[in-house]
Amino acid sequence: MLNKKTSLAPKMGMLILMFFVAVAIFAPIISPYDPNTITSPYLKPSREHFLGTNDIGQDIFSELIYGARLSLFIGFFSAFIVTLVGSVLGIVSGYYKGIVGRIIMGVTNIALVIPSLPLTIVLAAYMQASIWNIIIAICATSWAGTARIIRSRTLQIRELPFIKIEHALGVGNLQIMFAHILPNVLEVILIKGTLAVSSAMLTEAGLSFLGLSSSTAKSWGSILHYAFFRNGVLNNYWWWYMPPIICISLCVLGFMLLGYHGKGKNKTTNKMELT
Repeated sequence: MLNKKTSLAPKMGMLILMFFVAVAIFAPIISPYDPNTITSPYLKPSREHFLGTNDIGQDIFSELIYGARLSLFIGFFSAFIVTLVGSVLGIVSGYYKGIVGRIIMGVTNIALVIPSLPLTIVLAAYMQASIWNIIIAICATSWAGTARIIRSRTLQIRELPFIKIEHALGVGNLQIMFAHILPNVLEVILIKGTLAVSSAMLTEAGLSFLGLSSSTAKSWGSILHYAFFRNGVLNNYWWWYMPPIICISLCVLGFMLLGYHGKGKNKTTNKMELT
């Protein structure tokens, strides 16, 4: 039975995420200025500009609000692709334990051995700086962990009696994999997908901070890039670099609360099933 602190965690995580999603959706209404409007540079926080202006006079608060859109989009879209590819490969390699499974897991093991962050940086630096190339770089290096976990779960389910009965009745392999095995690994897929969003957001922030994103993109990572590039830390422009750091941290915390709560619940459920 989950304690009160554990049951409170997903609610807190959901509230945090709902807040940022609402900010992203209603950005044109909430934002006091167009993020591309140029006024006086390096203004300090005031009634006109809550978080001041950057080096070219753009309102930082408006940038922060619109930055939620791009950061969340990259996080959700990358996590969707990573989870989809990893889940399909994991189910297929777990179900077909022969040459197909060995080839897929051989490639997966190689991908797991290679450090993902340095490889993502190399891929993003090699390709032209753009949002879609960042998504490609994230997806190309983040699917292996999901595939490994889903394969382990599929191997367990494959040996259960109801799967063997399906084989005996002549049910096709595709129907068994996606009509009977998939629903039983769906909870694990959702947990991995939730955590993949936070991982993708952190990776995007790191790549944008290094200047590997599009120069016209407005994300929390790009705000950090220009704040540090223009010596915002040395000049103590805390209103420039601290807000995106706080937003990224809170958003990642929200996804972590959802994901790790699901892990604990899944373990408890499995233990009850075994007994």
